[in-house]
Amino acid sequence: MFSIEYSKAARKALKAMPRNVAGLVMEKIEALAVDPHVPNNNVKKLTNHPGYRLRVGDWRVVYTVHEQKLLIAVVRIAPRGGVYQ
Repeated sequence: MFSIEYSKAARKALKAMPRNVAGLVMEKIEALAVDPHVPNNNVKKLTNHPGYRLRVGDWRVVYTVHEQKLLIAVVRIAPRGGVYQ
């Protein structure tokens, strides 16, 4: 199982969003940590960024996977329109 590391911006976004949505986002990230390479329709490789994006409703989670450290680094969590800027 991979460990999860949240950036300062990601933690701030989780605190700012409604509690039930934050719980759902964290639940999806934890499910991803079990096996980040399992086929998932809500995960896509980013083209202009070295990471991936996870779609949770109207929210997007941008993360990177570090295989050597067994680590998922959550870079950013934001609504659909503003996450890629």
